Amino acid sequence: MEWPRLICDKRLGLENYHDPRSCGTRSDFQRDHDRLVFSSPFRRLQNKTQVFPLPGSIFVHNRLTHSLEVSCVGRSLANEVMRQLRHKYRDELWVECLDFAGEIVGAACLAHDLGNPPFGHSGETAISTYFSEGEGRHLQQRLSPREWADLTRFEGNANAFRLLTHQFRGRRKGGFAMTYSTLASIVKYPHESSVAGQRGKFGFFTSEIDDFVRIADELGLKRQSCPGEPLVYSRHPLVYIVEAADDICYEVMDIEDAHKLKILSTETVIEHLSAFFPPERLRRMNEVMDSVEDTNEKIAYLRSCVIGRLVECCADSFVRHEEEILSGTFSSTLIRSLPEREKLAYDSCASLSYSRIYDAPEVVDVELAGHRIITSLMQHLINAVINPELSYSKLLLSKFPGQYDAQAPTLFGRIQAVLDHISGMTDVYALDLYRKLQGQSLPAV
Repeated sequence: MEWPRLICDKRLGLENYHDPRSCGTRSDFQRDHDRLVFSSPFRRLQNKTQVFPLPGSIFVHNRLTHSLEVSCVGRSLANEVMRQLRHKYRDELWVECLDFAGEIVGAACLAHDLGNPPFGHSGETAISTYFSEGEGRHLQQRLSPREWADLTRFEGNANAFRLLTHQFRGRRKGGFAMTYSTLASIVKYPHESSVAGQRGKFGFFTSEIDDFVRIADELGLKRQSCPGEPLVYSRHPLVYIVEAADDICYEVMDIEDAHKLKILSTETVIEHLSAFFPPERLRRMNEVMDSVEDTNEKIAYLRSCVIGRLVECCADSFVRHEEEILSGTFSSTLIRSLPEREKLAYDSCASLSYSRIYDAPEVVDVELAGHRIITSLMQHLINAVINPELSYSKLLLSKFPGQYDAQAPTLFGRIQAVLDHISGMTDVYALDLYRKLQGQSLPAV
């Protein structure tokens, strides 16, 4: 893969209007960023669970604040990588295209969670298990193997690509009409669901295969599968930066949130975050923390130092492995390629998170409630699109958003319309609809 080809401002759905010579006060990649910020799906992230329940008296991260922070870290990481690569390629005529990488990564980071349903990752599990274990099992015989794999392995990353590229009813061709490079930088798992493996991760639904192939071929992404086999591509190199920014933010910020909620003690957090630094650096940092009385400010300072250190290390790792990344042979991640001290400290934080945070009663309660709510909504809405002639179905479909095609000509298309609707819901909207359908809530006059 080659950088001049990988950095492309052609827009999906607007290819006939593409003029590479055009310029203005904003680059096309900045327009991607701004278009996302002003979009309804992005705003809805403010009311979607990240890990902990949505805030009461203590504000913790939701999907919106998480995405904003990932975008900041991703942009900084990309700029540091390209600062080093700019020197390496200083004699190449195309070297200036590297300057756009920070803008592309910043936009891709904003969009990386757009396809996630309400109630965190439990929402993804509830959707996929509705088909693999629940009421939806009987639909397997009416769907193709590819379609069934898409549903039983429902993946928020693939759903984000669909949200940004699909032409919903009444909308323009190309969805958000994003640039090819931004769209490719979102796809963490550039392969079909049928080859997703045990983790069930994949990058695009059957319905969006043609769009992804068009983008991948234009950018020169390396195809790893043979003709006739399920599609498997190498990642766009900038995906590694988006992924690292996400890994850095959720791991460090989840620990800070847990401290604010008093799930983790100050001593435990300081111990784990201090492990990223050598003794000399740590002595200087301790002097700063000793000058601050507010424990939350101490943790915030330590958190910022950890993020800065991880950005440095991940940038160095990307540059060190650049040839493998461009050839499609790099099989690790930037986080897994950290120096020994930082890698051990990160792994220790991850172990702490799994043992003390993700199994915390508050988190499990959200997962249990979310699973019940989404499963119920799936049952009501899928029954309605399968049996639209029933009286109850007609009432329910009258409330169905017009942009989602509940009357699509195929069963898979109608099911996808339901998934589009549910995955776009906020936690509060999903809970409210669930209560209404259960007869537990009536509208006020």
